[in-house]
Amino acid sequence: MSKSVLLCSVLLLLVPAGAGAQAQQSEKETTEARLKALEEQVRALQTLVESLRAAAEEAKVAPPPPGATIAPLISGGTAPVNAPGEGGASLPVYGGAPMGAKLLNPDISAIGDVLGSVGKNKVRPVPLFELHEMEVGLQAIIDPYARGDVFISFGETGVSVEEAYMTFTSLPGGFVARAGKMRAAFGQVNTIHNHALPTIERPLVTENLVGGEDGIDDTGISVTRILPAPKGLFLEGTGQVFRGDSGDVSTSPLFTSSRRRDASVVGHLRAFRDLTDSTNLDLGFSYARGHNDLGDPFITQLFGIDTTYRWRPLRRAIYNSFLFRNEFVWSHREQVANLQRAFGLYSFAEYRLNRRWTVAGRFDRSGRSRFSSLTDTGFSTILTYWPSEFAQIRGQYRYTRYAQQGDANELRFQFLYVLGAHGAHPF
Repeated sequence: MSKSVLLCSVLLLLVPAGAGAQAQQSEKETTEARLKALEEQVRALQTLVESLRAAAEEAKVAPPPPGATIAPLISGGTAPVNAPGEGGASLPVYGGAPMGAKLLNPDISAIGDVLGSVGKNKVRPVPLFELHEMEVGLQAIIDPYARGDVFISFGETGVSVEEAYMTFTSLPGGFVARAGKMRAAFGQVNTIHNHALPTIERPLVTENLVGGEDGIDDTGISVTRILPAPKGLFLEGTGQVFRGDSGDVSTSPLFTSSRRRDASVVGHLRAFRDLTDSTNLDLGFSYARGHNDLGDPFITQLFGIDTTYRWRPLRRAIYNSFLFRNEFVWSHREQVANLQRAFGLYSFAEYRLNRRWTVAGRFDRSGRSRFSSLTDTGFSTILTYWPSEFAQIRGQYRYTRYAQQGDANELRFQFLYVLGAHGAHPF
């Protein structure tokens, strides 16, 4: 009995030992199989890398196919290569260096403005035909923090820089700054280039009180910031300091700087609100101050209010729209004997009949900054045809009653065309 018990005990001790040895052997075989599989994968990857490297080296030194030419890519050319199965025929290959070089070039545009006129105007006569302006624009993003805009005006009498400024878009505190030559933010019409006007010429109040066609256009700095406002109201404030020379120097200079400290200043507060999904209201208050052409002690001040009502249905804005705009300007000009106060305004309405045609009308009334007792009055009717987004043909009948200088009746024509990419103007 004791021998049987002893034998059972020995068997019980040997069974776990044998099972452990078998488990260790199985684990060793599994590890060896995994290592072998990994070695095979590494060899396959090495073979693939060597084949790719050999293909790349062969592509670098491979000569071009017969009949193919390689254009200088840096100068903007394309490299034609033979099309499969067509012998000497070649197809251009785009991209690469030419596309990279294009990124360094600014957007270039040219806008032609050709005018014609028949009728009588002894006060401000214009020729039968004239190339009023050819505006060349250069616009580009300089870096993530600034952009540059240059507008050069070519006319029949010479060349001038209409605007050339740099805009800093990422200043602390939400400020946006400009430095260079620019049109001042006084009212609405003064900020608009000639080709973007909805009429052929500027209103009487601009001609009489705000420096003529050139307006307040000077070299200086401008700072703009969006101001805190109640929900649904957009408020924007702009402050500008200029050298102090603005207006048409030959006919009606507005500001004249005789010393370095004779700077002019302009301020504008804009309030914008959407009334509905299709309508909005734009209200602005403007102020300008500078020395006039009588000398350093004499100051001219301008006060302005502008209102704009727009109706542009979301789905049919290119077919039907309506704009109603008004500007009011008060001028205080210091002279040797007294202070000349003058007031001027215009009221403009435009309706888009369809995609190609718009009709408009404008009423003008303005005193004169140098002779406040004289007031000019006029009205205009305008018809504009848009062959496309890049051309306009406009006709305008204008009647003006000049104080003590008789009446003017004119039928004027305008032909506008756009070449290249021209940036959008302020809304």
